[in-house]
Amino acid sequence: MDEPRDDVNDIQEAWLRERPGTPVGSIGVITRIWRIGKLLDDDRRRTMARLGMDTATRDLLSTLRRAGTPYALPANEIARQCAVTPGAISQRVRRAETQGLVTRRKSDDDGRGVVVELTDAGHELIERTVDDLLRHEETLLTALSQEQRDTLSDLLRTLLGDLNLRRGPSQQPW
Repeated sequence: MDEPRDDVNDIQEAWLRERPGTPVGSIGVITRIWRIGKLLDDDRRRTMARLGMDTATRDLLSTLRRAGTPYALPANEIARQCAVTPGAISQRVRRAETQGLVTRRKSDDDGRGVVVELTDAGHELIERTVDDLLRHEETLLTALSQEQRDTLSDLLRTLLGDLNLRRGPSQQPW
């Protein structure tokens, strides 16, 4: 039986035809990961719009909800967990605070840092949307068996860890 093909195979073959000896193995992995990432990002944006929330707000509220009671974290820790800059978190927090989803207060530790806390409205919104989102995303993986999902997850963890190491200590890891 022939292996399944897609247009990524065509891209690899075209490079080999035009530039014999060019290393094209990475195309099969990186191009597919990039395309899958784009498809999943587009799908998540549509899903979140259907649920009445933008992706950035969901990321913020989810991070606080996963922190457990009292659903509060320092802003710099939120930035680290969300893999975005402190400036981006500041904008997200400001927008969510305006919507009544979070509050900000000075850190009890030194009074300089900011702690962000989920409000009752923010807690209710994330509770209402997280199951819908995750159930939907489970349907996106139905082409893979549980064993394939586990293997893919392990392989992606290895690749992500290595890529983070290559970024160096001065850059924010994901």
